[in-house]
Amino acid sequence: MTVQSTALPLPQFDWQWKAFDALDAREVYAMLKLRSDAFVVEQNCVYGDIDGLDFGAWHLFAWSEQGGARELAGYLRVLLPDAQDPDVRIGRVVTSQNHRGIKLGNALLERAIAQIERQWPEVAMRLHAQAHLQKFYGAFGFSPVGEIHDEDGIAHVWMRSA
Repeated sequence: MTVQSTALPLPQFDWQWKAFDALDAREVYAMLKLRSDAFVVEQNCVYGDIDGLDFGAWHLFAWSEQGGARELAGYLRVLLPDAQDPDVRIGRVVTSQNHRGIKLGNALLERAIAQIERQWPEVAMRLHAQAHLQKFYGAFGFSPVGEIHDEDGIAHVWMRSA
């Protein structure tokens, strides 16, 4: 699945694609802080974000330099196919409040999909989307594969690439 580029001028980001064991302590801290800020605090949703799946995942970071400070602008993780699930799973897609409205989410998905296609060609991709984001993920070739359901008080749906 090849995705058309957003062709929008994005601020310059330092992109990193790393396995968990290649992350340093500051990168792990920034990743967990951004996920907590968005999914727990902003969405007022108490859930177990630290679920043990990060260890075997690949992580995509979009770093921004502003005023001499390095900030994690966007992030997502990719879970690999395993004995229980033959699909590559994209999750924890998030952008910081300071970097919303500039199509950074599009750029994250474009980069992740391209990397997944290189590393795991011919493997289907799946994600667990907040239901209101179906159109967004649909633009990247994902279609619902189940019913909308409640996950920690937020409507979600499983979506899969063709």
